[in-house]
Amino acid sequence: MSAAVPAEPRPEPDDPALVPVLPEAVRQRVVTLAANVLGGLPGDDVPPVLRRIARFAPQRRARLGATSIAATLSADPLFRQRVAGVIRDAGNDLTAAVAAGTSPAAADPVEVGALAYLLRPDNWIDLVAGSAEAVRNEADRDATEQRVKDAEQRADRAEQARAAAVAEQGRLRAEAADARAELDAARTELRAVQKELRETQRRERRAVDTLSADRGRAARAERDHEAELRRLRAKLADAEAAAASARAHGTKAHAFDDARAWLLLETIRNAARGLVRELALDPVDLTPADFVAETADAPGGERASERALASDDPARLDQLLALPRAHMIVDGYNVTKTGYGELSLEQQRNRLVGALGALAARTGAEVTCVWDGAEPVHGVAPPPRGVRVLFSRKGETADEVIRRLVRAEPDGRVLVVISSDKEVADGTRRHGAYPLSAYTLIRRLARA
Repeated sequence: MSAAVPAEPRPEPDDPALVPVLPEAVRQRVVTLAANVLGGLPGDDVPPVLRRIARFAPQRRARLGATSIAATLSADPLFRQRVAGVIRDAGNDLTAAVAAGTSPAAADPVEVGALAYLLRPDNWIDLVAGSAEAVRNEADRDATEQRVKDAEQRADRAEQARAAAVAEQGRLRAEAADARAELDAARTELRAVQKELRETQRRERRAVDTLSADRGRAARAERDHEAELRRLRAKLADAEAAAASARAHGTKAHAFDDARAWLLLETIRNAARGLVRELALDPVDLTPADFVAETADAPGGERASERALASDDPARLDQLLALPRAHMIVDGYNVTKTGYGELSLEQQRNRLVGALGALAARTGAEVTCVWDGAEPVHGVAPPPRGVRVLFSRKGETADEVIRRLVRAEPDGRVLVVISSDKEVADGTRRHGAYPLSAYTLIRRLARA
């Protein structure tokens, strides 16, 4: 007994006007179902336009032949019925329900629409329309939910932006406060600088006024000194004239006086020679200043009385240097910075030492020039004859060396200290020296 051959599905005419427009999701599901069935149909049951596509894998058939499959399903009812028969035979409960014209409440509207389109129950148009409506409602619901979600996200971003704006506002306020504080500090500093500038300008004006007054007093003193010098010269001329007259009219008296003076000097000289022999003193080539240059400072007692008061007259310097065995001690940089401070230190030293050499040669006095400096300056030219050059050692100043030189000299020797430093002048005067200002020596050297 042979098996019964299933009857060939009979094509049913479709009215295009009655076929509803499938939503895109339903159309894609219809194409997917047909693509899955297409590979299992006999070759003669596959329309020619789909035979090449039928050889592809199901996913590739659905992707590459979607348009052809959808068009064939719509235009070829027989092909659609063959696809529906395969789906109905292999279907599940949902397929059976849709084939019976019902739509389960929990069923996927896309699946229901696709099955209704392929199986074509009596109410398939209503099922497809209901599925389309459900798909649209679901799409609208999804769109609404997406819009709500987007709105919530925008609200969250707005809240975050507001919080960031608040934080940024706080930061900007803090920066503004810091900027105001810095501005206040800068203004305070500017006011202090302006005040200091005004004070400096006032001090400068006072210094200029004081300098002008000092220059006026110096000019007046110079005029007074010159007038005194002219008076003394006139008096000297008168004295010389009187002496000449006395010599002319008193030869015998002068002879008597000369005899007395010669006898007195001879007596003193013989007494000095006897004292030298008694003390057994040998001639020496060194002076006390040479020992000060090599030995440490030793405290000494102050002399009982001062020798003279300071004077700025160069003639006074000449008188002191003309005395026997006079010793002139010069504060080097005090003199050079007063006279020619625009020169370099080396040029200042060379100029002063050279001028002192010429002065020592003319007067025969001993001259010592003291400079500030922990070590002797290398490359210094040898001092001229009659001039001694000393540099202060580490830890002491030229002022201290000058005081040591003065204390080392014996009482009775003529000592001239050249310095405009009041402390140096007062300190050396207490030890019997003659302090003169640097300006006095500069004038004396300029006159030479």
